[in-house]
Amino acid sequence: MDFLNYAFMQRALLAAVLVGITAPAVGIYLVQRRQALMGDGIGHVAMTGVGLGFLLSTSPVWMATAVSVLGSILMELIRWYGRTRGDIALAMLFYGGMAGGVMFINLAPGGSNANLTSYLFGSLSTVSPSDVIAICLLAAFVVLVTLGLRRQLFAVSQDEEFARVTGLPVRALNLLTAITAAVTVTVAMRVVGLLLVSALMVVPVAAAQQLGRSFAATFAIAIAIGVTVTLGGTITSYYQDVPPGATIVLLTIAAFIALTALATPLARRRARALAAARAASDPLECAIPANQEATDEVGV
Repeated sequence: MDFLNYAFMQRALLAAVLVGITAPAVGIYLVQRRQALMGDGIGHVAMTGVGLGFLLSTSPVWMATAVSVLGSILMELIRWYGRTRGDIALAMLFYGGMAGGVMFINLAPGGSNANLTSYLFGSLSTVSPSDVIAICLLAAFVVLVTLGLRRQLFAVSQDEEFARVTGLPVRALNLLTAITAAVTVTVAMRVVGLLLVSALMVVPVAAAQQLGRSFAATFAIAIAIGVTVTLGGTITSYYQDVPPGATIVLLTIAAFIALTALATPLARRRARALAAARAASDPLECAIPANQEATDEVGV
C-alpha cells in the first residue's frame, strides 16, 4: 500500500474510481441503443479539443469537453438527418477530429505529438489537481443524468417509437445521452486514454449481461466491474510500469471472458430447472387406465 503515500497516485486512484463508475453507467445505454462504438468516435473528436487546449494555453480537459459535446450533437444531427450519406459524414467528423488534434498541438508553442500520448493512452503521473477537480465535476454530472433519468433513458434506448407514443421527449433524451457520453470520454481520457475509452464503456456492460437478469442488476454489476478493473489496472501500472489504459482494457476483457465461462454452466442449470418446474406444473395427461386394454377386448 506504499503507493498511497504519493499524491499523484492518490489523484490517479480517485480518477480511476470515477471512470470506473461513469463509463459503464453511460455505456449500458449505448449498448442498448446499438451504438457501442459511439465512445470511440467521440474520442477521435476530443483530440481536437486537446490540441486546442495546448494551442490556446487553456485546460485540455475542459476544451476537450466542449469540443466533444459539440461533436456528439453533430453526430446525433447526422443520425437524424444524414440518411444514406450519414456514415460518410460521421467518418469525416471522426478523422477530421484526429487530424485537427495533431495539427493544433503541433502549432502550439513547444507542442509536439509526444504531448498527445498521455491523452491517447492514459498516464498516471500527469493527472494534476486541476484535472481531478474537472473530473469530479464532470463525473457528478454523468452520475446525476444516468441515475436520475434511468427510466426515461432506458425506455428511449429500448424502443424510440414506443417512448415517443408515451409522450417522452425522445430527441432531447437522445441528445442528452450523446452529451453524457461525450462528457464521460473526457472524464476517462486521463486514465484510460481517448483511443481506449470506448472499451471501458462497452466491455463491462457486455460482461455484466452474462450474469444480470434485469436492467438494474446489469447496471450494478457493470459498475462493479468497471471500478474493479480501473483500480486493478491503475495499481498494476504503478508496480509493473506498464501503460494504465492498456492494462485496464486487458483486465476488462479478461473479466468478460471469465464471466462468460462462468455464465454458460449457470445458464444451462437455469434452463434445466425451468424445464423441470414447467414439467411439474403441467396438468397430467389423460392416462389410459391399467384395465383399459381388458375392457376393450369385451364386445359390445
